[in-house]
Amino acid sequence: MLIFVKLICRFGRLSTEMRKHKKRKPRKGWSDIILYYKASVIDKCKFVTECNLPTDECVELAGRYTEPVIIQRSKEQNEKYYHEHVRSAHASGLNTSSHLLSNDKNRSIRIDQLFSPDCDGNTPKTVILSGDSGRGKSFTLQKIMLDWAFGKLYYKNFDVIFLLKCEELKCISEEMSLFELLSWSCSLTLDQISQILELTPEKVLILIDGIDEYVSHPPSHSMLVLTNPSDRAQPMDIFRNVLKGILLPESFMLVTTISLAADAEINLLKGPQRFTEIVGFSERGVQEYFQKFFWDEQLFRKTYERVKINESLLTACSVPLLCWMVCFCLKKHFTDDDHVMRELKTNTSIYVHFVSTLLEHHDQSQSVLTMLRSLGQRAEEGVKKREGLFVEKSVTATGLDPATNVFLYKDSLKRNNRQVPVFKFMHLSFQEFFTALYYVLLDKEESWGKVTDLLTSLKMKGIINRPSPERRSNPIPSVVMFLCGLLNEKASSSLFEMIKWTVPQIIKLKTNLQESLLTVIRQHGCELFALRCLYELQDEKVVRRALGDWVSMNLYNISLRSTDCWVLLYCLQCCPHVRYLNLMYCDLTAEKLKILQPALCMCENMRLSVKHLSEVGDLIHILGKSKFLKKMRVQESENSAESPRWSLDLSVTHGDVLLSLSSSEKNPSFPAVLNITLTCPQSEISSTDWSLFLQRLSKTEKVAEDSSALDEHVSLLLSLFHSVGLKTLNLKLVSLNKSWASGIIFLAQTCNSLQQLSVSVTGLLLEEGLMFLKKSLTEPHCTVIIEGRKCSKLTDQCKEQDWSHSCNEKVEIYLKPKVLKKLEE
Repeated sequence: MLIFVKLICRFGRLSTEMRKHKKRKPRKGWSDIILYYKASVIDKCKFVTECNLPTDECVELAGRYTEPVIIQRSKEQNEKYYHEHVRSAHASGLNTSSHLLSNDKNRSIRIDQLFSPDCDGNTPKTVILSGDSGRGKSFTLQKIMLDWAFGKLYYKNFDVIFLLKCEELKCISEEMSLFELLSWSCSLTLDQISQILELTPEKVLILIDGIDEYVSHPPSHSMLVLTNPSDRAQPMDIFRNVLKGILLPESFMLVTTISLAADAEINLLKGPQRFTEIVGFSERGVQEYFQKFFWDEQLFRKTYERVKINESLLTACSVPLLCWMVCFCLKKHFTDDDHVMRELKTNTSIYVHFVSTLLEHHDQSQSVLTMLRSLGQRAEEGVKKREGLFVEKSVTATGLDPATNVFLYKDSLKRNNRQVPVFKFMHLSFQEFFTALYYVLLDKEESWGKVTDLLTSLKMKGIINRPSPERRSNPIPSVVMFLCGLLNEKASSSLFEMIKWTVPQIIKLKTNLQESLLTVIRQHGCELFALRCLYELQDEKVVRRALGDWVSMNLYNISLRSTDCWVLLYCLQCCPHVRYLNLMYCDLTAEKLKILQPALCMCENMRLSVKHLSEVGDLIHILGKSKFLKKMRVQESENSAESPRWSLDLSVTHGDVLLSLSSSEKNPSFPAVLNITLTCPQSEISSTDWSLFLQRLSKTEKVAEDSSALDEHVSLLLSLFHSVGLKTLNLKLVSLNKSWASGIIFLAQTCNSLQQLSVSVTGLLLEEGLMFLKKSLTEPHCTVIIEGRKCSKLTDQCKEQDWSHSCNEKVEIYLKPKVLKKLEE
């Protein structure tokens, strides 16, 4: 009996070990399965079809792809964003930021760093990649898939990567398991997926493209909890359980969204989370894309240099989709590219020229006007239903031939184990463009009715009143903006001339749009959406009437893209009566401020925030010539990595500038300057390099510990004041050490325009520092005032660290020039 028990125990241990071994060790042929899968990924992702033209071949993704700028957002910035924009999450009492990585910093990040640990070694389970339409989110996911399959990216981190597209998922109506859902979008079988998820779930990455589709199409049973991958349910219900980490909790996710952390998404995704934003191409990225698009070096140089001269067009090319469209138009019309570039001013104008170029290849069996109306009808139905994929029957029902239409791409969906052909516009924004075009191509009465309904839905559905991210994912504002652009005769002329069409009620439509924009502005303030619409219209009279009553413009906490800065510049130049401008927390940079400079010089009162104070150096230089400026306040953003943060206050009175720089530092042991205040003539403020000065100021703390470095640093810092005709200077220091004393002495003896130099010391005035000043400043050119605390004890005097003791009394010491002394006598 004992032997039998021992055998059972031994067998039990053996079977347990076998199960462990079975779970750890892949079945035979595992590597072959992965290799075959990678081959299918390469086959699917290697090429991209840019246009549905018989003359255009497929383009290799790797040869055309240019990595966009991706910004990693810090926890602090996202928490601030939640408080400003995410309403329902706070109303429901949810802790929206609890899953954020605590030590992520604001910085640029590459796609190979998306899953890198933060400073504390924590790795994100979910990476959210947000970005406006056309910024390259989908292409980035496709490039990740391709590079992983080629063994260039994440091949050590992940055994398998799946790509799920939400616009496809919401088209599935039948119930299925998680295994079926994943196999639906790839070449792996149910058994193979089951084996992968069982063996190494922690080495699975799921890419999810367009999570906004989930928010606009919530699951039928939003509270349904699925814990077994074999459980069958509606795809969107399975999808929700994967997103929250109920299913496949060990796996990793990368999701794309137009909205930056809309409330419905924040609480949906498992943590820890990393938030990133794709902002498009840098100027170098635009150049790189042009070089890849135009294979011929001479053609590339000629085209890019011409675009570079047109600053607003170059900025538009920072949006990857627009950059491709501009390149496409310039390549097709190379002999007339100067004319094309002059007309590519607004977003709508770029779409118009692109569509006009493609229409040159239109099948002549149907008139262009009839085809565009049919295309617009199909687009409108898609916008209303929030659909991007169309079955062949619904396309032909509108009178279109999907096989020959250059604006529709053919794709396929798996249904009942067979591939069903579907069609979609080359990009979702084209669906919005053709909807707007449809409204202006209809007969007078029908067109008027459609536009009226559109504007009513804009007002009645509260789209403008919703949080910014949710609005960005709604197609109606984009349709309205394209409609404004099409009513701009200069922008739409090339298309309307081609189809011999005159908008029958253009004045009436413009008037109606103008009234709607006025309503938006009256109800919701100076909305960026309204300004974009006015920019697309390009009608100065309309802009002046829309903003006629505004003497101030408040864009607080609205993230401004470079393209938005051109919009703001145009509107401000049309309305010179706007005197107060609030651009706090608008993600401004030196490049964006350069775009805005002509308009900023026309303002009397401004508030700005920047990441680094040195970014406003050129602006201070330019404002020296402004006839209007009275006040300006600039703060380093709360999201700035700089510590301490600096703020700048500038005011102009009777031709003199009062400029004050203040540090956020409150630590009494801080070894640097806390405040600098000066006055100088406005006419001379442009005489020094303020960017250099502000850069040096931000480095003061870093060199303060090294006395030899500090001597040179203070000397260079104060020497920049010589050229501005300095009248008064006030310094607030923690400690009056020898470095600062030497700089003060040098300035007082050499700056002839200086009338008064005041130094306020928060710490102790040490005897050696005072003696050094008194001995050296026997003949100052100006009055020098030193104030601080001095120990009243005759012996055993307090040291610098004892500054708060009661024996330390406030004192003021005056050092005056001989001329002043004689006058006083």
